[in-house]
Amino acid sequence: MILRSVLRLLGVLTLAVFSTLAGAQNWPTKPIRIVLQFPPGGSTDAVARILAQALTTSLGQPVLVENRPGADGAIAGDFVARAEPDGHTFFLASNTPMMQVPLLKKNPPYDPIKSFTPVSLVGRYVYVLVAQPSLPVQNAAELLAYARNNPGKLNYGSYSGVTNLMFTRIKSEAKVDMNLIPYKGEGPTITDILGGHVQLTYATPTSTLPHIRDGKLKPLAVLLPARSSLLPQVPTVAEAGLPTLTAGTWAALYGPAKLPPEIATRMSRELNAAMARPDVRDRIEKQGFDLSGSTPAELGSFMVEQLQAWAKAFSDAGMQPE
Repeated sequence: MILRSVLRLLGVLTLAVFSTLAGAQNWPTKPIRIVLQFPPGGSTDAVARILAQALTTSLGQPVLVENRPGADGAIAGDFVARAEPDGHTFFLASNTPMMQVPLLKKNPPYDPIKSFTPVSLVGRYVYVLVAQPSLPVQNAAELLAYARNNPGKLNYGSYSGVTNLMFTRIKSEAKVDMNLIPYKGEGPTITDILGGHVQLTYATPTSTLPHIRDGKLKPLAVLLPARSSLLPQVPTVAEAGLPTLTAGTWAALYGPAKLPPEIATRMSRELNAAMARPDVRDRIEKQGFDLSGSTPAELGSFMVEQLQAWAKAFSDAGMQPE
């Protein structure tokens, strides 16, 4: 009887293994969702929609972008972490939900390592410090002088771990008093700067470049080691005398935990092939986004390194879990 039970259990396990392999080989069998933490209109949304279009062609199933903004990306992250790991729900996440949420929340809804399956790095962001044209400053030095002479009168918009960290460091290191106005995404932040409700933010060229060219936004510095080819006249934060950032600003694709490795590997391969297409690269690079893919294993190692770097960056800025 014991032998019969063992054989029955082995049969069930074997059937489960073959069912998983068959499912991976037949994947995808229905539309795929790429979930974002941001509302429509920002850099990540634009990049996701360009990649979704390319993946729809290569995978033979519709690849749809689903926006779930709020809570620094924790809403989108928690949704994907709880999704069925069948390869039809993915999370295109920036460093905010994967670094800020687990490091700065006392009770984060997920673990950035254990709750997800790494698929591929997608690329890195360019950030520009922009101001309202009506603000009487022409560069970062004048901005800091104005802030010191007008304590509590400047409002800055923050919608991510990067923007929050950079302004926290500016306030701490330059000894200036500015007011935080939180937002759910880049698009709404820029809308309120254009409307005169806030005066400053860090944002990507996707949402800022047209307004910079029209004179509706004033660029003060770029958050890069070297000047951007999109804004060659704008100094880097180091050149401008502002705090720099050693931790990365990036986006990557994840599935839920326990995603079959065959699916993660194939999705990574298809995504990297899409990013290698000249037409896709051209459209995305115009957004001020530097494409850079990886294997699932490489992304896993990158995540461990970045968690250490971001923990140090937050600690150095005096930012503690809340």
